[in-house]
Amino acid sequence: MSAVGPLDAMFLGGESREQPMHVGGLMLFELPEGAGRDQVFPESSRDFVSRLYHELVAAPEVNPQFARRVRNRIQDLGYWSWEQDDAIDLDYHVRLSALPRPGRVRELFELTSRLHGTLLDRHRPLWEMHLIDGVEGRRFAVYSKIHHSMIDGVTALRWMQKTLTTDPTRTGMPATYALPPEPADPQSGNGWLPTITRTPTDILKTVVDVAGLPLAGVKGLVQATMPFQAPRTVFNQGVTGARRFAAQSWPIERLEKVRAISGATLNDVLLAMCSGALRNYLLELNALPDKSLTAMVPVSLRDRESTPAGGNPAPGGGNSLGTLIADLATDEADPERRIRRIMASTAHAKSVLSGLTPLQNLIVGALGFGVAGPAAVLPGVAGLAPPPYNLVISNVPGPRESPLYWNRSRLLGMYPASIVLNGQALNISVTSYAHQLHFGLVGCRRTVPHLQRLLGHLEASLAGLENL
Repeated sequence: MSAVGPLDAMFLGGESREQPMHVGGLMLFELPEGAGRDQVFPESSRDFVSRLYHELVAAPEVNPQFARRVRNRIQDLGYWSWEQDDAIDLDYHVRLSALPRPGRVRELFELTSRLHGTLLDRHRPLWEMHLIDGVEGRRFAVYSKIHHSMIDGVTALRWMQKTLTTDPTRTGMPATYALPPEPADPQSGNGWLPTITRTPTDILKTVVDVAGLPLAGVKGLVQATMPFQAPRTVFNQGVTGARRFAAQSWPIERLEKVRAISGATLNDVLLAMCSGALRNYLLELNALPDKSLTAMVPVSLRDRESTPAGGNPAPGGGNSLGTLIADLATDEADPERRIRRIMASTAHAKSVLSGLTPLQNLIVGALGFGVAGPAAVLPGVAGLAPPPYNLVISNVPGPRESPLYWNRSRLLGMYPASIVLNGQALNISVTSYAHQLHFGLVGCRRTVPHLQRLLGHLEASLAGLENL
């Protein structure tokens, strides 16, 4: 048994029916060529997905990290801890579903919305995997979710990539939960804090160490996060437990052209694309504030050249993640002036982050999420106090190789599905694959009306940037 880390415990303690604390993702696959027609796969497409499901649940292998459940015992002084589940029920965790006809993307997103809004069972390991059959166009999907106390988005994406191959003929590929365990790395851990959390005593020692940061370091953290400068918007109200999920892909080439014209980074172009979409969405609702919206943006502080051998970042992100607050310039109608303000905002924040120590950068990551905490956990606070920022926009680089396959099925798209909080009712997450950026939008079904309209606004905003 081992104690849960401090940041991971925040995700457990802050969870409620209205506020599930899991991250997820939707992967869209094309059925193998010849499925239902040749001698290798003589069955129908529905039989192919069903057979794949039964192969998964029949395999006994489960990564130890996916076979542990959370406990809160008196002898641990009320602190959360992990213990192994020796009787894990794969038939419960791995599920087979089918879309109603005609199996359009609309039906797929409706099912994903419902699955993403339900809580994980704390009496079991905190993850689920759903194979979804019946997607039109000879496709099927896989929706997975895992509690944020177990894993962060960077690690989840890295693990997912290990289940894929460039070989279109390979079979017997495992699911993420069945990957073999990796050697322990004492320098990194789950989430954004170092792995020192074997006992509550270790946790207390870390808190004392963090509190002992020099004044210059504390000042740097404050400058880098700059919370509570955001206006109140429709996004910054209380949430219900129901979710709405929407997703779409855009060619990276289109954003690269804007980057070349403007001199911005690709992430700045992405933020400008989101900014224009949010501006037009709020104008449509007659709810655009006079003051600019801000976004909390997780940032990688390590470029690809400094990635460890093997091409993978340290487990859990290691010392490579921080957060910044970006000015989205939504009060600016002109796309060129808007992207210039975004560039200036992110450049300043990155210069501050680059002057911090690795430990301070980790704390910035924790503070970036932590400042949203009061509205998230105190009833009635959301919508009353000024929000620390208006939403989270994250961009996690995906696989560099393409096309990729899982059990002969070609991966077409991968769409992240993240967390929304009380007072933070919208999340935009993006990852890259096959020369495209794949956007996953998650919003509270009641607080963020007509979420799918943001997809059209994203396209219009990118088209406006292309005309700079």
